[in-house]
Amino acid sequence: LTYFEFTTLAILRLMSHALLDVAILEVGLGGRLDATNAIDTDCAIITSIDIDHTEFLGPDRESIGREKAGIMRTGRPAIVSDPMAPQSVVDHAREIGADLWSFGRDFNFSGDKQQWSWAGRGRRYAGLAYPSLRGANQLVNASGVLAAFEALRDRLPVTAQAVRNGMALVELPGRFQIVPGQPTLVLDVAHNPHSVAALTANLDAMGFFPVTHAVFGAMADKDLAPMLAKVGPLVDRWYFTDLPTPRAESAAVLQQKWNAVHMVAGGRRDVASSLHADPLQALQAAVAAADPADRIVVFGSFYTVGGVLINGTPRLHAKHMGA
Repeated sequence: LTYFEFTTLAILRLMSHALLDVAILEVGLGGRLDATNAIDTDCAIITSIDIDHTEFLGPDRESIGREKAGIMRTGRPAIVSDPMAPQSVVDHAREIGADLWSFGRDFNFSGDKQQWSWAGRGRRYAGLAYPSLRGANQLVNASGVLAAFEALRDRLPVTAQAVRNGMALVELPGRFQIVPGQPTLVLDVAHNPHSVAALTANLDAMGFFPVTHAVFGAMADKDLAPMLAKVGPLVDRWYFTDLPTPRAESAAVLQQKWNAVHMVAGGRRDVASSLHADPLQALQAAVAAADPADRIVVFGSFYTVGGVLINGTPRLHAKHMGA
């Protein structure tokens, strides 16, 4: 057994003794061949599909979508909240007779600056407060959750008030998590081009910060160049870090890849960078260089974010003001 297969079996055994009303299992890799797919699911949810783990899942969204669609079951709801789902997902649902719920066709949302609304096949929620999770992509994610509730409402009744409370109280550490302080700290486990693009959009929407410091560590098998190119224009100083796993790219190689990306982009501004042995040391270096009004972003891997949370959530206090 692999580590993930063993831990999945252990978790399933614990759940079986816990008399749970609902169990939510997150797929580790793909779907069709994942350990969690041993469970005959009552409802499958596919959030977004992007290029990642290509050595296992295939080189494009159609191939990856086909693997993810393997979690669907005949006659059972399959929620797809990706606004541009690959045709392979739609085709597989049709082939096996799954009850496909597609974003834009079976459910959708709209909103203004104050509130948002959701509509499904036979139910609407109006005047919802925005989810407490930050980020432009969270409404798409929330829409998929509400579609799952509607699809399962005969077996899993959820009141409108429970939905409103859930949206207001939901927490997900490490997903565009903003930690107030001086400087502001942003934690995000974004580790592929799609999630880094979402992180970049969310950072851009935060408003003005004099300097953005980035603590970055990532796996060697990731598509690093587009990740660095996407967020690069927002970063003023880089702190590249080693990570405690053989899969990780070294800080030195990350720095080399950033330099190559920066040169291709024209290298029109001076962007400092440094190398560090672990994420906590990288964060400490960023804090030492930052002014209270700056912003520090930690991203690239669960290991990177986990490394700065090892002693709890940091509360940052820069020791000096810029000239």
